[in-house]
Amino acid sequence: MLANVIAATGVAAAACAAGYQTMSPTGQWYGQTFVGVPRGTPQIALTYDDGPNDPHTLRLLEVLNKHNVHATFFLIGKYLEIRPDLARAVVNAGHAIGNHSFSHPNLIFASASRTREELDRCSQILRDTSGMESSLFRPPFGGRHPGTLKIARSLGLKPIMWRVTGYDWRQKPSQYIEHKIRAQLRGGDVILLHDGSHLVFGADRAQTVIATDHLIPWCKTQGFEFVTIPEMIERAIPGKQLPVLSRA
Repeated sequence: MLANVIAATGVAAAACAAGYQTMSPTGQWYGQTFVGVPRGTPQIALTYDDGPNDPHTLRLLEVLNKHNVHATFFLIGKYLEIRPDLARAVVNAGHAIGNHSFSHPNLIFASASRTREELDRCSQILRDTSGMESSLFRPPFGGRHPGTLKIARSLGLKPIMWRVTGYDWRQKPSQYIEHKIRAQLRGGDVILLHDGSHLVFGADRAQTVIATDHLIPWCKTQGFEFVTIPEMIERAIPGKQLPVLSRA
């Protein structure tokens, strides 16, 4: 009886661990994803999900330009169809872009055909609206399983996750976002923030814009250098250029 209880407990623990790995930003059980470079490295990468979004994507571009910092934007296809000009503004300002699916489903529960359609459709819209070919992909909610990553790679996409987050989707004040990031930041990190929301186009991300404006000078005083995801990947493999962003 005791052996059965222990076995059942082990199975339950394994199931919990497996479930955790589907959403864990740094989990690598289901395939390799990029979460940054070794901790303590001076470079850090700001990334923004769920755009493009009016007006906060443009306001964020103003803040980044003011501080002479480039970031990486993971864009939702259905919003690109609404405001393709915002995608062009992001690219023209020198920022990197990536695929965040067409409609932002949790791909853990999506069929293989649905997953492929979501990623392929978003990539096509990115090319059409921005004139750029990007191989960067961030799963919505961070959700993935082995099949998700296999499909992404078959489409030439490199999965990008994160190590640091400001939890800005919780609709907290900018001070909360800033505190969360400062507490986690060690260097070499990919940082997750949001310039939009998967729930609705036009979501209020003013606090994220304010937090970004405050965090950048603070990070610079700590000796950190801001890079895009393509730049961080390239530096992670010295001497090797990866085709993560190019003209379509």
